[in-house]
Amino acid sequence: MDTTCTPFEPVRCHTFITEATFGLPIYRWTPQAEVFAEINAWWRRNQQQGRASLLLGYSLGKAQRLLAGIDPAIGPIFTHGAVERLNHDYRATGVVLPPTRYVGEIGRGFDWSQALIVAPPSAHGSTWTRKFGAYSAAFASGWMRIRGARRRRAVDRGFVLSDHVDWPSLTAAIEATGAERIWVTHGYTAVVARWLNERGYDAHAVPTRFEGDAETSSAADEQDVLEEGQLPQQS
Repeated sequence: MDTTCTPFEPVRCHTFITEATFGLPIYRWTPQAEVFAEINAWWRRNQQQGRASLLLGYSLGKAQRLLAGIDPAIGPIFTHGAVERLNHDYRATGVVLPPTRYVGEIGRGFDWSQALIVAPPSAHGSTWTRKFGAYSAAFASGWMRIRGARRRRAVDRGFVLSDHVDWPSLTAAIEATGAERIWVTHGYTAVVARWLNERGYDAHAVPTRFEGDAETSSAADEQDVLEEGQLPQQS
């Protein structure tokens, strides 16, 4: 459960519009507590090895979820400017986040080896990261569920944590609405619409102008999914 957001509440309706970013059975999320335990262990291990910990997640939503879930007692937490600006807005609305410091406020010569730095994926590999010296980079995303995704993004660790629903939650949410007509957008739209139609729904894939994020999805990711044979079974 994401403590930075209002919990999902199903509403009974006749027509339901759903996204399908992770609309395949292979996408099944590990309990959040286990994921944060892995992140905390990774951070501690980096400290022991004298390396900073660069944790990558989207500035809006994902970064705040990461901050709310990690153990702040492990060490100091710093943020990229794009993340820190939104942290301010989250705190202003009453969302509890641990203390963070903007990286840009820290002068030269600082020892980053004990720190966790939360930044957007676009910061990885940029000149901005040079100030940290030796560091380990990790990416928190549902795409980390797919074999090869971590390698293509050139990160040391991948943590499977997504703000999108996984396959079981997607199908459960659709069922909970009681809707007969389902419009599917963004992601594996054709696959999900076909699966729903085979089960008696009136389902249609709806194209949108925005169909994906270049920083997360890729044709290579989709090929990995197909090779693992994780398409929904037909009736």
